[in-house]
Amino acid sequence: MISLGNGWDEFLQEEMAKPYYVQLREFLKTEYQTRTIYPNMHDIFNSLRLCDFNDVKVVILGQDPYINPNEAHGLSFSVKRGTRIPPSLQNIFKEAVTDVGINMPTHGCLEDWAKQGVLLLNAVLTVRAGQSRSHAGRGWEQFTAAVIQKLNDSPTPIVFLLWGRDAVAKRQWITNSKHLVLTAAHPSPLAQGRFFGSKHFSQANAFLAKHNLALIDWQI
Repeated sequence: MISLGNGWDEFLQEEMAKPYYVQLREFLKTEYQTRTIYPNMHDIFNSLRLCDFNDVKVVILGQDPYINPNEAHGLSFSVKRGTRIPPSLQNIFKEAVTDVGINMPTHGCLEDWAKQGVLLLNAVLTVRAGQSRSHAGRGWEQFTAAVIQKLNDSPTPIVFLLWGRDAVAKRQWITNSKHLVLTAAHPSPLAQGRFFGSKHFSQANAFLAKHNLALIDWQI
């Protein structure tokens, strides 16, 4: 059983005992033994490890991990330092530059956001090298839906940033009116024209300020 040493541990213990997760774990054992899978198995739960349940203030939902070497490390949209910044993340940074005035980052590692209370969660937490969505439908969706449902019950107001059709579809699990849900097109080059100008970074901080919560410093 995985222990992160934070407020997610009780949730993990309960969820990982369920039949769907037992099946998922067996699938992953075989996948990691026989194929190249991203991220490294020790990084799968980095989003929860770096952002304690009790500290979550903003949630950014992604699809599944990056499929190229040295990119995915368990945080949605984030890449390891020293790795080329992917186009979608470049567009996220461009929006933050115009929205809240950060300087354009020189790397794509979003760990600083996670440590401030930004949960960078993918709907599916693992993937085969070079094959997007290759671990879809194996149980991760049920797991991450449970994460969102637990956050929905949080006593702390949370901002959910849902970018793109897949993320917006998860709105069904966010029913608590104390939370703020903001939606936009996906930041990929294919939809960037409808992502730019969404001003989600400033809106998130305005909501946090309204509820006397510490603002996110979006500069990395």
